[in-house]
Amino acid sequence: MTKKIAVIGGDGIGPEVVAVGVRVLETLAEREGWDLALTHYDFGADRYLKDGTTFPEEAQSAIREDHDAVLLGALGDPRVPDMSHARDILFGLRFGFDLYCNLRPVRCLHDRLMPLVGRAAKDCDITVFRENTEGIYVGMGGHFKKGTADEVAIQEDLNTRKGVERIIRAAFEWAKANGKTKVHMADKHNAMKHAHELWLRVFNEVATEYPGIEAKHVFVDALCLFLIQDPSQFEVIVTCNLFGDIVTDLGAALQGGMGMAASANIHPGGLGMFEPVHGSAPPLTGKDVANPLATVLTVGMMLEHLGFAGAEKELEGIVRRAIEEKQCTSDVGGELGTKATGDWVCAQLRA
Repeated sequence: MTKKIAVIGGDGIGPEVVAVGVRVLETLAEREGWDLALTHYDFGADRYLKDGTTFPEEAQSAIREDHDAVLLGALGDPRVPDMSHARDILFGLRFGFDLYCNLRPVRCLHDRLMPLVGRAAKDCDITVFRENTEGIYVGMGGHFKKGTADEVAIQEDLNTRKGVERIIRAAFEWAKANGKTKVHMADKHNAMKHAHELWLRVFNEVATEYPGIEAKHVFVDALCLFLIQDPSQFEVIVTCNLFGDIVTDLGAALQGGMGMAASANIHPGGLGMFEPVHGSAPPLTGKDVANPLATVLTVGMMLEHLGFAGAEKELEGIVRRAIEEKQCTSDVGGELGTKATGDWVCAQLRA
């Protein structure tokens, strides 16, 4: 059966690292005889500045109805100060396709990348479940008397029972399936009494259905402290949209930087969107210095989601060797460029 993948290169270094991801897909497809069909979409700042296109309805329909996954590069360009194109594309995928589960592995692959004194790579192996379609990012709010001394700005934090329960349940299900013994939920119900009391209540209710897994609550500010003090105490973390965004960037520092941070945006059982989360890094564009290993790891997550068992583990192993042998970019201790790092990864796959 053909697996169809939509490819959106995005902005800045996005097309450069996505090109490596595409080569990895093509190399594996050739080696294994997989039937992969890639459709490239020209969406990003260049297209928007050319003709105003962001993420048209016909493209959304084509991806929803005729594709199994999306590989997305970074979005964001200083030529579009309000980032309207990026918001339309990214939120069009996340919200439009109800990809409520943002799955972010925070796994350090080499001791050299661990920034904490007295800690090793083995101390950082965490999976974060970030709610992806609610919270403060839904855009509910507005301005009153904008631009005056009396301006009022309001942004609503939207949480529903359905949305909270399904992401918490996804975290427990994943923990159960992967032999994990602890799930932490991070909120701020002491300050956000109504919205986050819902999180605490639902977390405690769902936890009773998983007696073999320890359910632990932690306030998000304390979580940030504890992650730096001792990341080894965490296995699975589930939290809201905003806090998940912040905590996983902190987590990226524990795994070697944003160039090592992969992610999946999924609706279990349905289409998934997969993106490295390092941003578009406009100053690095075209210099062949961007780290493509987050994209390689992201491709592994995508292939596993598509049913190609073992692909994620194999690609993670190759990335681990790339770090060990310094066949990588300078941010993680190597001397190769973006393309050469991709060449090395593909050579390992062929070997």
